[in-house]
Amino acid sequence: MTGINQDEQERHRAKMAKRKAVQDAEVAAKTLEKGLLIVHTGPGKGKSTAAFGLALRMIGNGGKVGVVQFIKGAWSTGERAVLEGFGDLVEWHSMGEGFTWETQDKARDIAAAEAAWGKACALMDDPDLRLLILDELNIALRYEYLPLDQVVEKLKARRPDLHVVVTGRNAKPALIEAADLVTEMGQVKHHFAAGVKAQPGIEF
Repeated sequence: MTGINQDEQERHRAKMAKRKAVQDAEVAAKTLEKGLLIVHTGPGKGKSTAAFGLALRMIGNGGKVGVVQFIKGAWSTGERAVLEGFGDLVEWHSMGEGFTWETQDKARDIAAAEAAWGKACALMDDPDLRLLILDELNIALRYEYLPLDQVVEKLKARRPDLHVVVTGRNAKPALIEAADLVTEMGQVKHHFAAGVKAQPGIEF
């Protein structure tokens, strides 16, 4: 190897051997298997995108995926077009009325959120479903379109082998507390600030 002498290579090998032993021991100690409640939140872009990446991973393992969109619904998206192409492995429901500043009708927004939550509960009861994505549920909870306590209790009471992903900014503390995995996506820089509009293949 260019630029690496024998002593340096041996030190590196010994260091990596020790690290591998620690890593292997840590992995071996993890014996639980359970359905996870996963939350993607924060001001950064990519929360739903990451959830749909998990959908592809689950489909690749032969698992059935459900998607319920609480706010989005008006746009035709690339991810929906692709995922629905997997036939019976994907059940997709876009039940939002659009963003709250577009509808400007709280009663209508609440009714849409309640209908979407009803669909989510039905999917949670489907024994064949392996992964359920509740896209922008955090937004519905933020605006109090749904009762937070009831939503969290239902998510906690889901069957033990079902994975659920909740996306959206401003996740409520009670949901974060109930979750097994929480990722907060930060925003360092966003092209919208430079006047770049939403583009197919990137935003939808």
